[in-house]
Amino acid sequence: MSSVINPEIVDSKQRARAIARVRERGVVMPTFSQLANPSSIPAAASKALADAAPDEPHAGNLWRVHWYNGADRKSLVDVPGYLVLPESLTGVKAPIVVLLGRRFPMIGAHKVLPAYSALAAQLVTGRFDPEHQKAIWPSTGNYCRGGVSVSRVLGCRGVAVLPEGMSRERFEWLEKWVAHPEDIVRTPGTESNVKEIYDKCAELERDPQNVILNQFSAFSNYIIHYACTGGAAEKAFLTFNGGGRRRLSAFVSATGSAGTIAAGDYLKARHGTKIAAVEALECPTMLNNGYGEHNIQGIGDKHIPFIHNVMNTDVVIGVSDRVSDSLNLLFGSDVGRKYLQKRQKLDAGLIAAFADVGISGFANIVASIKLAKQLHYGPEDVIVTVATDSASLYDSERDSYRAKHFASFDEVNAGEIFGSCLASVATDNVVELTDQLRRQVFNLGYYTWVEQQGVSVEDFERRRHQSFWNDLASSLPEWDRLIEDFNVEAFGSQHKAEMAGKAKS
Repeated sequence: MSSVINPEIVDSKQRARAIARVRERGVVMPTFSQLANPSSIPAAASKALADAAPDEPHAGNLWRVHWYNGADRKSLVDVPGYLVLPESLTGVKAPIVVLLGRRFPMIGAHKVLPAYSALAAQLVTGRFDPEHQKAIWPSTGNYCRGGVSVSRVLGCRGVAVLPEGMSRERFEWLEKWVAHPEDIVRTPGTESNVKEIYDKCAELERDPQNVILNQFSAFSNYIIHYACTGGAAEKAFLTFNGGGRRRLSAFVSATGSAGTIAAGDYLKARHGTKIAAVEALECPTMLNNGYGEHNIQGIGDKHIPFIHNVMNTDVVIGVSDRVSDSLNLLFGSDVGRKYLQKRQKLDAGLIAAFADVGISGFANIVASIKLAKQLHYGPEDVIVTVATDSASLYDSERDSYRAKHFASFDEVNAGEIFGSCLASVATDNVVELTDQLRRQVFNLGYYTWVEQQGVSVEDFERRRHQSFWNDLASSLPEWDRLIEDFNVEAFGSQHKAEMAGKAKS
């Protein structure tokens, strides 16, 4: 299931069938650089968006797979959507900037970005045959939804593989989007049961008609986040900074598949930014080589993803799922919102904006607070983090948590959550990585990738060196050329002429 994909054509016949499929459906594919800088999107593509609702399987929505959608999730804006969390909420002087993944099309989460990059890379290299093969999307929720949506737009059959215990909202969405009910494959367990997903994929992979698009080892995941999420984080910071003296001091992200955290590599190269990796305290793989169960849905665990640039990571932070579940209840309930406005005097607009923050977003925010305290950040130290998805995906989780822990959730309970989960966040379970500790974390991946997935020791070790990741990031223009050539072969020279004009933000 390793996906060390080079930007080169490996099967011209399968590629020709993929070209025929997109031509038949009239789907022009954006390059990775166009998604990183949507102001470069051709006017012809932008015009096609006028009739595309953001939550439908419309070909135009591929051109919205970026961070620069407006709050309506339709319009193109100059600056990615973000929140700035003030000291009155976080208790730290360092501003925390939160990018909003909810604005992405079709799934309301930024995981559609790596899903698009994975399938696009397969199609333009001829590694995937849309006539005879199925795209298998292993995930704990958002990535497989992104994969199913992108597959549908591109005329491919997509199959979601995810734990049966994930939020009800994920399955309700999938049931509306898959071509066949059997294209939803439920595996045992919940968020912590990534191994069971791998086991099912190993079984499915025995059939040559199934192609596993494994986000944990797909370097397209790294490349697209490096360029798109890294650039968006930088743009949000520069806009917030407004030419001031603030520093982009840290980028904080739950590791998950280790795609999003690639943005930290981009920011470190340009701003010297520290990179903090977040994981669930109940499953402290990086922190304590430990396994367990948790409910911070969407971050995965129990292994070190193949595409995680461990040797460039500076800090590991553990956050309890009790904290993220509690904050989901605090900000998602009438009682909690009333408490925050009346007792904590928080701005009503800021409170309402947390509708755009899901469970993993709360984990990232709390980790950012812990980091600011650990490193003694001040008002000139900006931390950027990500809210992958929105609260709407976790209504059922909120109801379940409230029923399990509170006979009647009231203002006293709201105050207790605010005090324990925000006001008095401690710096426990925060580890600053030395070179020796980085090597320990890196070596944790040996069993998963060399012993289980069959990656060569040489390929495994190659990722220890920063030059490998620099070369990977620098391959972006080659991927762009492959996609452009694919589009030209699908739609002819007329495509080039139509795509010459650029859209205006």
